[in-house]
Amino acid sequence: MRVAETIVSGMAGRYATALFELADEAGAIDAVQADLGRLSGLMAESPDLARLVKSPVFTAEQQLAAMAAVLDKAGIAGLAGNFVRLVAKNRRLFALPAMISDYAALVARKRGETSAEVTVAAPLGEAHLAALKEALAQQTGKDVHLDVTVDPSILGGLIVKLGSRMVDASLKTKLNSIRHAMKEVR
Repeated sequence: MRVAETIVSGMAGRYATALFELADEAGAIDAVQADLGRLSGLMAESPDLARLVKSPVFTAEQQLAAMAAVLDKAGIAGLAGNFVRLVAKNRRLFALPAMISDYAALVARKRGETSAEVTVAAPLGEAHLAALKEALAQQTGKDVHLDVTVDPSILGGLIVKLGSRMVDASLKTKLNSIRHAMKEVR
């Protein structure tokens, strides 16, 4: 599946593509994604695990032993477990979060999905999320997964990043535009 290379790149992309191709052949795409999602959640929850993954201070053997213990405790085995062990053994653990993200992008592409990063000033209700999802789906012709971040500093409105496109309809940007226009009038 060489089209996969167009949406992921670099060392992390190569690892993710290899894992994706193995998972596809084995019919285990969803199982691997679930395991990687669980591992990603553990890294987000545990500062110690995040430090282990990112720090070059630990030797490959220390990282491998620690990750093996984490994988065993979390019940992550099979392709995903072997993949993480290989990444640790090859001293590439620092790139694991990017590999997980790239794998998710490959899975989304296979399913005909895309994801959008949405920044809002306050949490959106279910009706607003559904309307936004529907509008983006009509725009792209694909099912859209929303990754919503709340940032009160934008004051109101929203910022949507979809692939290489970005629409900034935040109140902060509009006020800055007005302020800039008023300075030019003087």
